[in-house]
Order: sequence, then C-alpha cells, then structure tokens
Amino acid sequence: MANLILFLNSFFSYLLLFIIIVALVIAACIIGAKWRKSKDQKLAMSGGEAAQALDGEKA
Repeated sequence: MANLILFLNSFFSYLLLFIIIVALVIAACIIGAKWRKSKDQKLAMSGGEAAQALDGEKA
C-alpha cells in the first residue's frame, strides 16, 4: 500500500509539472503571436512595405 501511495504522489507531481509547462508554452505562443501582429501593424502604418520586402529577401 505504501508503494502505491508513493507512486501516485510521484505521478501527480509529474502531471502537475507537465500541466504547468504546457500552460507556459501556450502562453508564450499567444504572446508571440500578439507581438508579431503588433509589429506587422506598425510596419504597415509606417509604410513598411519596403522594409518587409527586405526582410523577405534575407529569409
């Protein structure tokens, strides 16, 4: 019985860690997408079509 309790304790500990890591990855993706959209809007408003063309050539 003690082994089962130790196993469940370890299992839930790793499960919680996994959930936290997944949440951080999702948050990072959302923040990155918002920053990219903001950058694209700033380039469009400042006449950044030429700057986008240069960035496209570098890639």
